[in-house]
Amino acid sequence: LFFGHITNFINAELWGKASNAPCAMVFPGAGPAPRHPSQLYEAGLEGAALFVICAWLIYKRDALKRPGIVAGTFTAGYGIARTFCEIFREADTSPWAIFPFLSPGMLYSLPMIAAGVYLILQSLKQPITKS
Repeated sequence: LFFGHITNFINAELWGKASNAPCAMVFPGAGPAPRHPSQLYEAGLEGAALFVICAWLIYKRDALKRPGIVAGTFTAGYGIARTFCEIFREADTSPWAIFPFLSPGMLYSLPMIAAGVYLILQSLKQPITKS
């Protein structure tokens, strides 16, 4: 995920909303207005931060002894990170854009968050494995 979003940034794809934030930049083909580098936000949250959290769970909390914890954390964490990053992205046009305050990416993330939380809760109900 990290390298995919870095590649989006290098290729000037999937830029963010127009902004006057200090980190905003002008992307080729996106008009003259500076925009959020949302690809970098996504690389940081969906890539690096999620990797660090999952690695911490595995190496410091023995999460592999509870099958489903790491998968649930990754799935829910990705959905949460994507929902947050969607705030800064240029809105996609989609027939699924039913609610004006929710982008299609946010709608796609809701089932991921629910599935991740479900996996975590189911895992916590199971006894710890000895492996």
